[in-house]
Amino acid sequence: MPRFAANLTHLWAELPYLDRFDAAAEAGFLAVEVLFPYDVPAPDTQAALNCNGLQMVLLNAPGPNYTGGARGFAAIPGGATRFDYDMRRAVRYAQALGAGIIHVMSGDAEGPEAKDTLIDNLKRATATLPEGLCLTLEPLNPKAQRGYFMNSFDLAAEVIEDVGAPNLGLQYDSYHAYEITGDPVGTFEAMAPLIRHIQIGDGPGRTPPGTGQIDFPALFQAIDASDYAGWVSAEYTPNGHTETGLGWMR
Repeated sequence: MPRFAANLTHLWAELPYLDRFDAAAEAGFLAVEVLFPYDVPAPDTQAALNCNGLQMVLLNAPGPNYTGGARGFAAIPGGATRFDYDMRRAVRYAQALGAGIIHVMSGDAEGPEAKDTLIDNLKRATATLPEGLCLTLEPLNPKAQRGYFMNSFDLAAEVIEDVGAPNLGLQYDSYHAYEITGDPVGTFEAMAPLIRHIQIGDGPGRTPPGTGQIDFPALFQAIDASDYAGWVSAEYTPNGHTETGLGWMR
């Protein structure tokens, strides 16, 4: 079986932020991820990690811009200076929390200029990224994220190839794969050489594994049969209290 991590933005959302780390450890998780940890001082999050023996796996970037603007704008033309500034902040947070993966959000855009903008931003970011960190691109399905630029696995593969950096890879999410391709297992197998991080949720609806249409035993078998050695993070909306929906881990 894969190594499972808990996405604390989605799981235990009924608890205060710092209490979620306690709950994850009590449920048996050894690693967690937080999409946007920026509103909490990094030392507070690090203390919660240390107290529970948890590893931080991933965070999203760029973080929220406090002068306005959406979270995620890597493909939006005209924002290179802001992108570089906010990526530096994301890197500082990742290093402080011990996270090895930063998911770069493209934002809402379309067309060739957006693709060129994303590639240029990623080339600069990967060239200056400290050793031990990796950037990822995650295709998000249009139903959940209307207008989002990074909306297909083929597009992600094209951008990764054009950037040509060893510290850039694909972030695979089973729920988004289900909505985008209808074949999450086949999509994983086709994209496995590019995948640096995995998130899971059932489809449709991003529900707990085993409550929808995805064949998770087959997916977990495919992951085990691949060269993937990273974490598989639970990123879904619980049906009620988080603990009652963790049977899929067994």
